[in-house]
Order: sequence, then structure tokens, then C-alpha cells
Amino acid sequence: MEQIKTSFDFEKPLADLMQQIEKVKQVADKTKVDMSATLAELDEKVAHTSKNLYNNLTGWQKVQMSRHAERPQTLDYINMICDDFIEMHGDRTVKDDKAIIGGFATIDGQTVMIIGHQKGKNTKERQYRNFGMANPEGYRKALRLMRLAEKFNKPVISFIDTMGAYPGLEAEERGQGEAIARNLLEMSVLRVPILCFVVGEGASGGALGIGIGDKVYMLEHTWYSVISPESCSSILWRSWDFKEKAAECLKLTSDDMFSNKLIDGVVKEPLGGAHQNPELMGETLKAQILKDLKELKKVNTDKLISTRIEKFCDMGVVVEN
Repeated sequence: MEQIKTSFDFEKPLADLMQQIEKVKQVADKTKVDMSATLAELDEKVAHTSKNLYNNLTGWQKVQMSRHAERPQTLDYINMICDDFIEMHGDRTVKDDKAIIGGFATIDGQTVMIIGHQKGKNTKERQYRNFGMANPEGYRKALRLMRLAEKFNKPVISFIDTMGAYPGLEAEERGQGEAIARNLLEMSVLRVPILCFVVGEGASGGALGIGIGDKVYMLEHTWYSVISPESCSSILWRSWDFKEKAAECLKLTSDDMFSNKLIDGVVKEPLGGAHQNPELMGETLKAQILKDLKELKKVNTDKLISTRIEKFCDMGVVVEN
């Protein structure tokens, strides 16, 4: 079995088993004794423990998984999925927001517009990308690119991975709320297919600003909510100490969202998370994208828009008998 890299406290049982395997291998090398039976038994335990562990993660544990430092981000998926990519910059009003990237790309010969949050992988990159928290110009850039895609009749694919829209004073002064609201309106009636994937964190309006689509998916170990567990805990309990409880109450996991009919599906991740096998995760996403594009291209444009609007208008509607 391929080794799983462990990072979190809840993965300790798995880490202990792997440590045992290493010790057995060292003994076998040192004594030249055949330990294959013991190794096979431990491998079986690792497989069973891994499956049981990752199939029963709590809400907070999934939040942790979504924030893993090695988890693939938008640029990683673009490099894995696309044949080429031409990044486009600026909102033509203020500046180029580095927290949101976008541009034309080709996937198996099909031209698409890809837009997504980019957090960065190290401290320098994260500062450059503002930790994936976009300013109004980021959402206006995204809208400009979506309109460009509509002009040339090309599908739009968005990758969502943000802790939220940037909450700074300057962002509010430049119309953060209006920029996100405008995107919701325009994406609702965009005359091309739109596919949205939550590939990491999906927090608040910052995620929803590029999250209106004909198909909205979440990767298995991601979350999507109006507020982060930490912020929810600090508001309700005046402390971050209840973040685990808040994560459960928010029903923010992919399974919760799917069961509540707020997303269209859950994309399975490799065992242990997308960071364990990014290439496989990329292949899975690519297959899903190609499948949906093939289906959506057959739908009449007016029907596409009306179905999209109806889907989001039905959310949260309560019918009393």
C-alpha cells in the first residue's frame, strides 16, 4: 500500500501503524529475518484504519483537511488539467487582484475560461495573493472574464478556495458587497455553461462571488458555509474554543451540503485527501469537467439559464401544508 503522509492529531493511529512498519523493516534489514507476514498484517491494518478514519471525519477535521499546506490549489489544477493557459489581468478600473486568477485555457482541445482563488503555498506567496481573500477588483476582474467568455461562447469553470472576501476598510469603500452581488446577478443569467468546484475552503460571500453555476460540486474534504467555524464560535460563545462544536452546527461538509440539496455532487478525493495524490485528484476533476461540459452543451441556452435560476431560487424555500 502507498504510504500516507500524516499531519493532524486525528491521524495519530495511522501514524503509529506506519511507525511500526518502519521498525519492522529496520529489524528485517538488520537481522535478515523474513518479516513479510508481519508487514502484510500491518499493511492490512493500515488499509482498514485509513478507510475507517477518512470516511468518518468530523466537520472540524474536514476543515483542517481543506487547509492542508500541500493541498492542490487553482494553479495546480490548471497545470494538471489544461493543455495550456493564458492568464488575463486587471478589472480595467482599479488594479489586478492577485487573490483571483483567470484566463482562457484548453482541456482536451476545448477552450474554456477558468477563474479561481489562489492562496499561495508559502508565506511570501500568501502575502502576494492576500491569502486568497479578494478585494472588489478581484470579483470585477472575474466578471470581466466571464463576460469575455460569454462573448466568445466559451464555458466558465471556477475553483473556489477562500477564507472569505477581504474585510478591509478599503475593500468596503470600493464596494465589496456590490461587487459580489453584481457577480451573483450576472452569473445567474450568463449565456454559457458554468461549472463550480469548491476545492478547499468555501467561506461566505467570498466563495459565493464566483460560485453560481449550472453544476456546483464540492471535493470530499472541503467545506462551504456562510462563516468559518472560528468566527462562528467567537460570535456565539465569545471564544474560538468552541470551533469544533460550531463546525458541527454549521453543517458545512460536502455530505451535509449535498443532503441539503445545496450542491449538485461530491467529488471523491484520493484516500487521505487531495494532497496525498494530486495527480489522481486532477484526473478525477478533469473527467468530471469533460462529462458535464458534454451534457451542458446540448442544453438550449434559455433552458440553461432558467434551470440555473430555478435551482438557486428553490434553496431555502419552506413549504407549509
